[in-house]
Amino acid sequence: MAQLTLNLIQGSVTFDFDVQAAQKLQQEISVLMKSLKAIATHAASGGGRPNPQKPMEYSYTGDIFLEVFCNPNIYPSPFAAKVLLTVRDDRLRLTSEAELTRIVEDLNQYLEQL
Repeated sequence: MAQLTLNLIQGSVTFDFDVQAAQKLQQEISVLMKSLKAIATHAASGGGRPNPQKPMEYSYTGDIFLEVFCNPNIYPSPFAAKVLLTVRDDRLRLTSEAELTRIVEDLNQYLEQL
């Protein structure tokens, strides 16, 4: 297990994270990005109200509990999207927002190191 650092809007959080869990989170974010792009494309075409997309709800339980949530229906593009992160263990609980694009970069950097 290696250390993953996620950069938040203000500050960052670092914790031990499993490689397979990081790959799963990366897959979930990929699906979220497709939903966000579909919404943006629909809006750009002037097609009226887009079809509601399913929110991303990812959770991981190991040494820590990590939850990542994003509702793609409230953001005009992937670049504007934010996710709600919760990181907790038996002594600490942190809940914060992070920019989706920054989380993607952090995950990519983590997986490239391994």
